[in-house]
Amino acid sequence: MGSVRVADVGAAMGRLRGRVHRTPVLTCGTLQRLAGRRLLFKCELFQRTGSFKIRGALNAVRSLVEEAERAGQERPRAIVTHSSGNHGQALACAARDEGIPAYVVVPRTAPPCKQAAIRAYGATLVPCEPSDESRAETAARVVRETGGVMVHPNQEPAVIAGQGTIALEVLEQVRGCSTRVQSCHRNGSRFFSAQAPEVNAVVVPVGGGGMVAGIAVAIKALRPDVKVFAAEPRNADDCYQSKLRGELTPNRHTPVTIADAVKTSIGENTWPIIRDLVDDVLTVSEEEIKRATRLVWERMKLLIEPTAGVGVAAVLSEQFQAVPREVENVCIVLCGGNVDLSSLTWLTELPGDGD
Repeated sequence: MGSVRVADVGAAMGRLRGRVHRTPVLTCGTLQRLAGRRLLFKCELFQRTGSFKIRGALNAVRSLVEEAERAGQERPRAIVTHSSGNHGQALACAARDEGIPAYVVVPRTAPPCKQAAIRAYGATLVPCEPSDESRAETAARVVRETGGVMVHPNQEPAVIAGQGTIALEVLEQVRGCSTRVQSCHRNGSRFFSAQAPEVNAVVVPVGGGGMVAGIAVAIKALRPDVKVFAAEPRNADDCYQSKLRGELTPNRHTPVTIADAVKTSIGENTWPIIRDLVDDVLTVSEEEIKRATRLVWERMKLLIEPTAGVGVAAVLSEQFQAVPREVENVCIVLCGGNVDLSSLTWLTELPGDGD
């Protein structure tokens, strides 16, 4: 199943304890009625740096430091990565926590708010062209120039293991059959206590695949009956095409999608895990992503970014209606909340949805 095991996810959980937030699980009556199932939202938009990415970044950087200490060597001279924004912020934050300089290669088209956040965490920003090839080539050059260590945003095993800690939290937070629920009565949403209806499926947005791969490793080892669905824009459907063809099939061109954080393709380390452990890949249109994102904003009052809306759109789609009804309790990972507010002109393109 690739280079990541459930033991690695467990080790990451211990390594991250006290360093990341245990994000809440919420429900929303309106979205549940639309889906016809019980929906549970794992709110990683409340995570440090505004997305789940801090889990993998911290686990990777901390692992490098521990390895150096065990070997009696100096810490890495620098940490290098490439990112459209969220991983860059997370890695900059993780490196800052360890007192190590960070260099983040960022596509010129990345949202300005995410570029500004990377700088705010103290990293050096290195621009590149908006393609997987340019990102990789520029990052390799920065590694040579700085003598730093590359931490890939989604193919690094320690990053994958760190993202898998989401699954461990979900299985702890959503289990058993209890009516003990802590109500906050805010906008129709509720926080669950440790006891709640058992989860039957997890829906995870996929770009490079680090999050869905880590979650799948943990879920299938501990609860193999739980379905794992990847969700991606139809305009960036390399994961779907790879599953369909049975071989890694990257996007041929840089995708055009509002979900900017999932424009990258799955890779050599995430593909075998996705191939073997992810049950299905759901694709959604740009219109569906926009509507789902707006629904979460309006009904849950959660400012998710459109990439997080991909998972919501998938569960509300006609395609998901074909999933058997015994898959009743579905957890959707709201992966981040780093919204590019300057891009919200698309809201005016959508008519009001009424009640």
